[in-house]
Amino acid sequence: MKKPIIFLFLLFVNFTAFAQGKLFIIGGGSRPASMIDEMIDEAGVRFEGYAVVLPMSSADTDAAIISGKKQFSDNGISSVTAFNFLMGETPSTSHLDSIRNAKLIFISGGSQIRFMDVVAGTAIERAIWDCYHNGGTIAGTSAGAAVMSEKMITGDQVLYPEADGGFRVIEKGNTKLSNGLGLVKNAIIDQHFVQRSRYNRLITLAIENPSLKCIGIDESTAILVSGNKVKVIGQSQVLVFDGSKGKKREMGEKLGMKDVRLSVYLDGDTFSLK
Repeated sequence: MKKPIIFLFLLFVNFTAFAQGKLFIIGGGSRPASMIDEMIDEAGVRFEGYAVVLPMSSADTDAAIISGKKQFSDNGISSVTAFNFLMGETPSTSHLDSIRNAKLIFISGGSQIRFMDVVAGTAIERAIWDCYHNGGTIAGTSAGAAVMSEKMITGDQVLYPEADGGFRVIEKGNTKLSNGLGLVKNAIIDQHFVQRSRYNRLITLAIENPSLKCIGIDESTAILVSGNKVKVIGQSQVLVFDGSKGKKREMGEKLGMKDVRLSVYLDGDTFSLK
C-alpha cells in the first residue's frame, strides 16, 4: 500500500519542480508602458489567449478591475476578463477553467492578507497553480507581489502593533509572516522597497531566514522569474539580502549578523534564486 502513496508524492514533487510558467512581480507604484509591454510579450498574450485580472487585494475592486484592464487595452490587448471572488463563495466551474487556461493572470495591489483570505486553500488557489504549471504567467503588483512567496510579509509588526511610520527596529520576532501562494519557494518578496525605506524589515527577515533570499522590489520596477533565473525590468532598483553565509548573533531582542550579502540590481541585470 505504501508504494502508490510514495509514487504519487514523487509525482507531485516533480510536477511542482518543473512548473513551466513565469512570474512577473511588480514592486508597486506607476507601471510604465514599456514594462507592461514586456509583461505582455513574456506571457505571449499579444497573439493568442487572454488575460485575467484578480482584484481581491483591493478595497475598491471595481477600480482595480478598471485599472487592471486598462493597462492591457492601452497596450493593444482586448482579450481581458476579471473575476472578483468573495471569501467563502464557491466559484463556478467555468470561472475556474478561465483562470486555469489563461495565458496571464494579473493580481492587483491592496492588501495581501485580503487576497489570501479569499483564495487560500480553495479551488481558486489551485486554479492559479494549474495556470502556472500549464505555462501561464502569474503577475502582480504591490500586494500582488507579496503574495507570490511561500512566506509572505503581512506588513504587521508583532512587537509594536501600534507603530506608525514603518519598521524602526531590527529585532527577532517582530516582522509577521503568513502563507502566500508559494509560487516562489526560496525567497521572500517585499515591495515599494526603496521608496518606502523598508530595509529594516527585510534585513530582519534575512537574518531570521538565512536559507531564503530576501528580495526588495522598488516602485515602477519588476522581476521576471523563469525557474531560478531572475531578470530585473523597470526604472528603479531591486535589492537582494542574502544571509546564507552569515553568522547570526542575538543580544536580547536585538539581531545581528556578520557577512550578510547585499546586491543592488538595475534594469537588465540578472541573478539566480539558487
